[in-house]
Amino acid sequence: MTEDLLARGRAIAERLQSEASQVPAVIVVGQDAETVQLPENGVSGAEFVLDAPAGIPAIWGRDNSVLWSAGEALMLAGGQGLGKTTLALALVRELLGLGTGSLLGLPVSADVGRVLYLAMDRPNQIARAAGRIFGEADRQVLAERLHVWRGPPTRDLAANPGTLARMVEYYCAGVVVVDSLKDAAVSLSEDRVGAQWNRARQNVLALGCQMLELHHPKKRHPLTPRAAPSVDDVYGSTWLTSGCGSVVLLAGEPGDPIVSFRHVKQPADEVGPYRLLHDQTAGVMTVDHAVDLVALVRAAGVDGLTAKGAAQAITEKQAPTRADVEKARRKLDQLAAEGVLVRIEGSRGGGELRQSTAWFLAENQSRPDHESNEPAGRDVTQLFTNSEYHASITPITRDRAVQDAPSRKQSRQSRH
Repeated sequence: MTEDLLARGRAIAERLQSEASQVPAVIVVGQDAETVQLPENGVSGAEFVLDAPAGIPAIWGRDNSVLWSAGEALMLAGGQGLGKTTLALALVRELLGLGTGSLLGLPVSADVGRVLYLAMDRPNQIARAAGRIFGEADRQVLAERLHVWRGPPTRDLAANPGTLARMVEYYCAGVVVVDSLKDAAVSLSEDRVGAQWNRARQNVLALGCQMLELHHPKKRHPLTPRAAPSVDDVYGSTWLTSGCGSVVLLAGEPGDPIVSFRHVKQPADEVGPYRLLHDQTAGVMTVDHAVDLVALVRAAGVDGLTAKGAAQAITEKQAPTRADVEKARRKLDQLAAEGVLVRIEGSRGGGELRQSTAWFLAENQSRPDHESNEPAGRDVTQLFTNSEYHASITPITRDRAVQDAPSRKQSRQSRH
């Protein structure tokens, strides 16, 4: 009896081995990460430190305003019906060289090779969304440079951290889009699973392939006070976001035409925040509102704009945190370094005599508001008066005593 069972077992094993040899390598998923043929990544210390590229190589962005850095994963996290897939497909369109070369005002590199799109979360719905973005004129490029995997993978991609890298190699992909993470792996709240997914992610990046991941936020209790958006709002283990170079949070209610866009983890400077106009019918997302610091400075006139005032506009909070103020200060200083603004130091001390550092338009930027394409205060007015944005917004107010006081710019210049 025992010999008969052993013989049957050997026969089954031989049959399975024969069948497996006829299946494309991409579906042989039971292998662990160590069996993936990764490139030799060892380099000398001099090469690693001194031969690094100047600046940040960007897939999506420019200079220090980078949403997606080359060699680092980008995660788009947001609730249901907020346009994650729409934004991802719009990004794919730019990656394939079929768009305008930019998205949300930032350039997108089209020099990435083939794109592998894992349409795991309701693939039919993803196909309909893609149909609103691509057309018959795009057929040849889609056939040559885009490959779509429909439905869930044959194995859990976190439990088998070598599988995704093998898929990338099989399809010769330069970019892989994971839509969405909950369908790629289960038990994402467990640190073990989060660490394994990060291992799978790093295997892909080590091959020189870029990664875009779509994910979901934590479900908040309706009575829980809303804190400032952060990476802690992303559902699951901390290792899911720790291994990303950039994390973007989309917030709002399902179907809202206006969606909040917050860059909560950055490879360099924070981009935004934005309010995006989500046109579901056309499959388009555009920036409906962004804080224009130059326009704010112009609107502030002879009093100039302080870092706190800029932070209030950016964060939409009457009492921004110290970190918020410092972020705004860096943005203003960057504009000053570019020659767009001029920084005038404030005075030390307390009480009414103390004056904050403020920023003013440089001479070559000074011009009447009517010379610009739109009023300087347009965005600020929208920021504080539109009730459709689903946010608690408090206007920036100026103390009456300050309004009646002499111009700070004039008083400072008289001291120098």
